[in-house]
Amino acid sequence: MAYKLGELLLKEGLISDSQLKDALNFQKQKGGRLGSILINLNMVTEEDIAETLSKQQRIPAINLSHFEIDRSVLEIVNEQNCRRTLILPVSKIGDTLTLAMVEPTNLMTISEIEFMTGLKVHPVIAPESSIRAAIDKYYGTTSEIEIKKTFEQYGPTGEEESIQFMTEEHELSVNEIEQEAEKGPIVEYVSILIKTAVEKGASDIHIEPYEKKLRVRYRIDGILYEQPEPPYSMKDGIISRIKVISKLRIDEKRVPQDGRIKTRIRLNEGRFKEIDMRVSTLPCLFGEKVVMRILDKEQLRLDLTQLGFESSSLERFQKNIRRPWGMILVTGPTGSGKTNTLYSAISTLNVPDTNIMTVEDPVEFNLYGINQVNVNEDAGLTFASALRSFLRQDPNIILVGEIRDFETGDIGIKAALTGHLVLSTLHTNDAPSTITRLINMGIEPYLVSSSLLLVVAQRLIRRLCSKCKEEAAYPPKVLIDVGFSPEEAKTLKIFKPKGCPVCHQTGYKGRVGLFEVMEISDEIKELIASGTSHSELRRKAIEQGMFTLRKSGLEKVKNGMTSIEEVVRETVKV
Repeated sequence: MAYKLGELLLKEGLISDSQLKDALNFQKQKGGRLGSILINLNMVTEEDIAETLSKQQRIPAINLSHFEIDRSVLEIVNEQNCRRTLILPVSKIGDTLTLAMVEPTNLMTISEIEFMTGLKVHPVIAPESSIRAAIDKYYGTTSEIEIKKTFEQYGPTGEEESIQFMTEEHELSVNEIEQEAEKGPIVEYVSILIKTAVEKGASDIHIEPYEKKLRVRYRIDGILYEQPEPPYSMKDGIISRIKVISKLRIDEKRVPQDGRIKTRIRLNEGRFKEIDMRVSTLPCLFGEKVVMRILDKEQLRLDLTQLGFESSSLERFQKNIRRPWGMILVTGPTGSGKTNTLYSAISTLNVPDTNIMTVEDPVEFNLYGINQVNVNEDAGLTFASALRSFLRQDPNIILVGEIRDFETGDIGIKAALTGHLVLSTLHTNDAPSTITRLINMGIEPYLVSSSLLLVVAQRLIRRLCSKCKEEAAYPPKVLIDVGFSPEEAKTLKIFKPKGCPVCHQTGYKGRVGLFEVMEISDEIKELIASGTSHSELRRKAIEQGMFTLRKSGLEKVKNGMTSIEEVVRETVKV
């Protein structure tokens, strides 16, 4: 397309042969769109490009400054997509959305917007600068003035007082944290950053310094979304402010640091909400990256029946966590909900006649009636040393945050063999590969087969928004390829995301778990002891009724809870 555009500009007499050759050489060396290169080299104007593209593609060009776009139209496509692809919704008539674009021939962008909105896209051409200006006008800019406007939507000045930072012993207001942390734009920005993340249901806040910008992102339902950037001049102040309130050393920028923030936030509805946050800093090329993990007790679900287990898998899980001794492992990548599953299990078992002890790194939620210990490797308190001490504390149930090495695994298995129920986590891709991982750590196969009761592999996938999900039509071959039977493929009613203001135009709201529960039967014990392969263990487990992660996902597709795309993204067909 780039060369055709150059030819057309040449034909219109807007550029010369030598100018086109220079621009194409520049493009070859540096990359980028030919239109932008010609504009930056002052060979043509944006208006020249728009008019030429309009002639070439027979697509109308518009002047966005002559339009006043309705708010309901702007809500059809979120700001993130507009900024990323340089588009802007202009109007909606019936099922047709008029979309201003810099590159109206970008079929991928058009298809993406049609998929997200469920509307037919009618593209029109607008210059890049006018689209950027219109996005800033309707969605807000990232300048200091516009950040102040963002503050004002939450109330009058003094917004920083709606969030208080506390120590473990007593509450501490913002004004009392550190004398040097005075009121001002930095304090106010950090307060708004945290408050907005909590109100949007974010699980993490990422603050990432680059050469000329400070990127801010929220992780919502497992996906990262960019937020308006603060002025780059605020970079050091923002990071220092976060380090102050999380009790980290401000002057130490060469090594990673970990801290904690305890906050009490006044929400827009007027009530206060207590939130814990884990703060991690990491030295990067252009400064320190900060990640704040938000631990919201209100989002913790301790009801096993609400996590997403299929009925047969839940029955197996509940039966085994009530066994008097043995080991239960929950596996999956970081952020897959392992801690929530383990907390739900021990909450179910938390009764006055049972002594439950946990060692975690760190303790994420404080649970009444359970003795919880934080790992402190600097002081010599590791998973292994804590486990040794636990065995002298008369425990019934022990939760180990993670088995990372042979020593921890060996002590845990020996505890499971001597009358204790041990629950822990590992990082593996599926349930059967957990056996291989333990043996690779150095644990004897006969010890694994003798102690292990159950392995649960899990993932989290996004739920379809109940307000806007719509029925989808897929060819039977596609459904069969992902794992449905030919009979199911003919009759299934499947839903897809659409997007609405409730779900911020994503089509998804909330998450649900996928679970692969492998019970260690006598036959599987024999296979483990004999050193059988991972694939043979999987075959036997499926034969005995194990739902794979893919099958668990397909069940949720059948129930209208999620989309095929989400299941395919997080699982593999076996």
